[in-house]
Amino acid sequence: MFTVSGAGWYLYASMKQSVMQRTDHAVLARLDHFRKLLRYDLTLDNLKGSPQLFENMLDSEEDIFLIGEPGKAPVISVNPQRAPLPELPVVPQDVALRDTDLRSGTSLQGVPLRAASSTALSGGVEVRLTAAHLMVKEMAMLESFRQRIYAAITLAFLITALLGYVLLRRGLRPLRRMTAHASDITPARLHTRLDSQDTPVELQPLVDAFNAMLERLDDGYQRLTQFSADLAHEIRTPVGSLMGHCQVALRQTRSVDEYQALLASNLEELERISRLIESILFLARADEAQAVIERQPLSLQDELQRIAGYFEGLAEERQLNIQTSGDGVLQADPILLRRALSNLVANAIRYADPGSEILVRVKQHAGHWLIEVENQGPPLAEAALGKLFDRFYRGDASRHQSSDSNGLGLAIVAAIMHLHGGRVAVAQPVAGRICFTLVFPG
Repeated sequence: MFTVSGAGWYLYASMKQSVMQRTDHAVLARLDHFRKLLRYDLTLDNLKGSPQLFENMLDSEEDIFLIGEPGKAPVISVNPQRAPLPELPVVPQDVALRDTDLRSGTSLQGVPLRAASSTALSGGVEVRLTAAHLMVKEMAMLESFRQRIYAAITLAFLITALLGYVLLRRGLRPLRRMTAHASDITPARLHTRLDSQDTPVELQPLVDAFNAMLERLDDGYQRLTQFSADLAHEIRTPVGSLMGHCQVALRQTRSVDEYQALLASNLEELERISRLIESILFLARADEAQAVIERQPLSLQDELQRIAGYFEGLAEERQLNIQTSGDGVLQADPILLRRALSNLVANAIRYADPGSEILVRVKQHAGHWLIEVENQGPPLAEAALGKLFDRFYRGDASRHQSSDSNGLGLAIVAAIMHLHGGRVAVAQPVAGRICFTLVFPG
């Protein structure tokens, strides 16, 4: 649209300039022609005797020509429309006429004109010649051309708008299909993906990014659904146990010792529920980045010794030996670091083979601090290794019922490492040994 308008106005300006130049050249040529004619062929007396002859030599009524002696009435005055002339510089007869000698004016009807004046010798008498041209036909031609430009611009606008509408609808057709497809996706249909077939190259990254987002949402939704189911199961078990104990106790009168035993059993279940709720709240705060990290320099050797001493009694009960090695200074939150190490060591004690060793060591590699907790125990499948940090997941199904674990310990470890900007990894260096590694940025 703007291109057509610009081209039209450029053509109009070029044509207007060409018309003005032709008019100027015609006025100057006529003035120079009559200046030479008066000098060599005609005299002022001849002009006075036959003025009509001179008028017939002009082209049309738009031409103006005045001849006369300076300070006297013109001998020849051709100006049918009585157009006023502007002040004109008088060019001497022996000076060539130039475009700068022309002046612009306007007739009584508002028509532009171009005029010039010069002197000439006619029979030894100096006379003044004034030539002008009313641009009636030129203005009419330019007006017609201008109207055609307006019509062409209007037509170009309509055609451009129509083509733009058609092309826009056609170009947005894949986007409309994507919109319709996306509107059909619900929480129950997160497994569906946008079809990338017949998708323009420009929209292909958008489709891939949207499908990747749906993949993450689907995975998160499945995890959330599984988490809700596991949470209901975990809470239902102790709550059902509490209700069963109370129902049995209320069927008949019990002794004081029996009531005390019942309360002690119920207290254990309530403590289990309390630990479960505390773990869930911690994970919720960690997911929402609400946990406050108070980093301070920690001696890793002291921290390892503290954890080993805390679990020494529990390890001896299972005939286990905790060995620590390595040292360094790490910037970390002491409470969160101790909780992560405690969860790993408690997990190792729970599943380590009796009579084996639990190795807790510190290393530094590629600018990172590594804290490893390794134990000997039942081998795990590779698929199980990737699920160890999922919430409520237990790697040893045979001990599921008897274990006091709620399946959140390793998930809490992963959340703590995320808060520190690090990560936790697990590997089986050899068959029958499993190693958890806390990777802290240096």
